[in-house]
Amino acid sequence: MKTKLIFCTLWLLAGVVGFSLTVRAEESQVVVSAAGKVSVMPDMAEFGVVLQSNAKSADKAAAETAGKYHRVQAALRTAAVPLEDAPTSSYTLSPNWEWDQSLGKSLLKGYTARQAIMVKVRTLGLIGRAIDAAVQAGADEVQSITFSSSRYEELRQQALAVAVGNARRDGSIMAQAAGGRLGQLIEVGVSQPQYSGRPAMEMMALKSAPAPTEIAPSEQDIVVTVTSRWRFVASPAVR
Repeated sequence: MKTKLIFCTLWLLAGVVGFSLTVRAEESQVVVSAAGKVSVMPDMAEFGVVLQSNAKSADKAAAETAGKYHRVQAALRTAAVPLEDAPTSSYTLSPNWEWDQSLGKSLLKGYTARQAIMVKVRTLGLIGRAIDAAVQAGADEVQSITFSSSRYEELRQQALAVAVGNARRDGSIMAQAAGGRLGQLIEVGVSQPQYSGRPAMEMMALKSAPAPTEIAPSEQDIVVTVTSRWRFVASPAVR
């Protein structure tokens, strides 16, 4: 019985040793994050137009705002902005309450109708003309002017290619410094591109502007960041 027990123990030990000999060391890798940037001058712009009316009744406030809306839309057509580029972005009709200290409760004072239009100007040189047309037609506010490029997708792809190239270059430098070279690409991923440098100007336009409005955008950057993993190929040991 003792002889058999020792034999089984040796057999189990041999199995464990044999299993451990098949385990391989984890593959060495180089992980690199890099960015690619492409600069562009904007050729389009967007701005918000706010129309607002206060009245004793809800229907009167809504009617006054509707009148402003039709006048502003007609003016935008004269500024070469088609209807599809001037959609309504929001509309609210809300009561106005005021606290009465003597009565100890809120009293209904009237209603406010507020409609916002988001205007897109596809020819940047017409942005000032479009703003002036909206203001002169009765817009209460012009706000949130932003700029963009019609070549965005093309430029994003260029920035992506630059980012991958930078990742390969940086990875090669890291691998060489570690005593080897950069091997095959294993994985690469891209983050959401950033469109930096685009100014957003909050402003209220005056109805009696002394001169035509002029808007001058600055150069913008499209930045794409990638994360990559590469095989690390170690240099042969010198004997």
